[in-house]
Amino acid sequence: MDARYLSPDPAQRTIALNLYHQVKNLPLICPHGHVDPRLFADADYRFGTPVDLLIIPDHYIFRMLYSQGISLELLGVPGKNVAETDHRKIWQTVCDHWYLFRGTPTGIWLRDELRDVFGITQKINGVNAQDIYGAIAAKLADPAFSPRQLFERFNIEVLATTDAATDRLIDHQTIQQSGWQGRIIPTFRPDAVVNIDTEGWNENIQQLSAVSGISIVDYRSYIAALEQRRAFFKSMGATATDHAVQTAYTEHLSQSEADAIFRQALKGEATPDNAQRFTGHMLIEMARMSVEDGLVMQMHIGSYRNHNPLIFENFGRDKGADIPITSEFTRNLKPLLDLFGNHSNLTIVLFTLDETVYSRELAPLAGHYPVLRIGPPWWFFDSLNGMRRFFDTVMETAGIYNTAGFNDDTRAYPSIPARHDVWRRASADWLAGLVVRGIIDEEDASEMAADMAYRLAKQTYKLG
Repeated sequence: MDARYLSPDPAQRTIALNLYHQVKNLPLICPHGHVDPRLFADADYRFGTPVDLLIIPDHYIFRMLYSQGISLELLGVPGKNVAETDHRKIWQTVCDHWYLFRGTPTGIWLRDELRDVFGITQKINGVNAQDIYGAIAAKLADPAFSPRQLFERFNIEVLATTDAATDRLIDHQTIQQSGWQGRIIPTFRPDAVVNIDTEGWNENIQQLSAVSGISIVDYRSYIAALEQRRAFFKSMGATATDHAVQTAYTEHLSQSEADAIFRQALKGEATPDNAQRFTGHMLIEMARMSVEDGLVMQMHIGSYRNHNPLIFENFGRDKGADIPITSEFTRNLKPLLDLFGNHSNLTIVLFTLDETVYSRELAPLAGHYPVLRIGPPWWFFDSLNGMRRFFDTVMETAGIYNTAGFNDDTRAYPSIPARHDVWRRASADWLAGLVVRGIIDEEDASEMAADMAYRLAKQTYKLG
């Protein structure tokens, strides 16, 4: 249905459809996500089975099933215990319980990608499960469904991966040397060497020392190693960094204070208070580095990660047990903004899992400080309803030009076009509502639709 997800009001729907058709075929800008670059390093890469592609890597799917008592082992998720290896059986389990996803973003994404990417129009359920599995498997065996071929078919202009500060970016080097013209770029993510309460932090520092060629013995050499890595990432095409922190707390430490905490951490003696202060200080340091090297700084705030200790102990990180928490930005960001909030060579994109701060804090902050942009609805709120709430709560104070457009933030590669399509439909529908109410005219709406679908992300992340 071409008008899916649009308003039932005839006047608004007509305008929305017109706006949507103007932007539906624009190239996809994917400035932040978690697709593995290995997919593109090997020209002959194959995804494996439908379960390898669509179920095992997707915490959106297995967290919902887990909430209904279906173990991750039954879904083939690797961990300490023996996981199911029969992928047709796993697929059947998922489809038997697909009713759980009715009305959810996950339900929308998978339905749309099965239809638009794989040409499968059958309804997902237990009866059709094996037919659908066979149809997807047949498509995946076709060379036209290699990651590189799909990249071109999806009309992706640029795709950014997310890579640890210690990553040597071998896959990115292979892609660039292959002669393939697809633009895949890295993003510098230093969480594992910045957040000193991360498990294995000392080992991560040793890796940072090895990959940078700088012997890290104190805070000064640590900063030098981070700057060296950022320069390397930038030389490989990176235009942005990414920082996942529980709160937006920032604090400017003196050189001696930072060094003292760093040395304590090296000895395994850092306290939780040390960890919070050091992370807060390093956010300011990363802003300082971005002023110098021009990399866009992303901050993802408000996730209580690995909330379920049983899942973390048995399966590790990123297994669907991350929960939103309340966040505060106005006071927490002030030390950083006091130093860099008015700088012309800095862009900070803020993401949050606390919707209550959009109109109260983020829109007023971004509506004033030149360095700030508001990222699109993230994670639990990357949905039709989440987008509509975002538009209404952010745009009136900040306008659309203090936002960063859209990014899909996905590990599920085939869902990228579906996620962008939902955003383009939702934004076209919202703009049409403004036209119907006489707030903007159709000429402005047309320009805004293209900006929201394409130009804002490209400009924000310096991808021109």
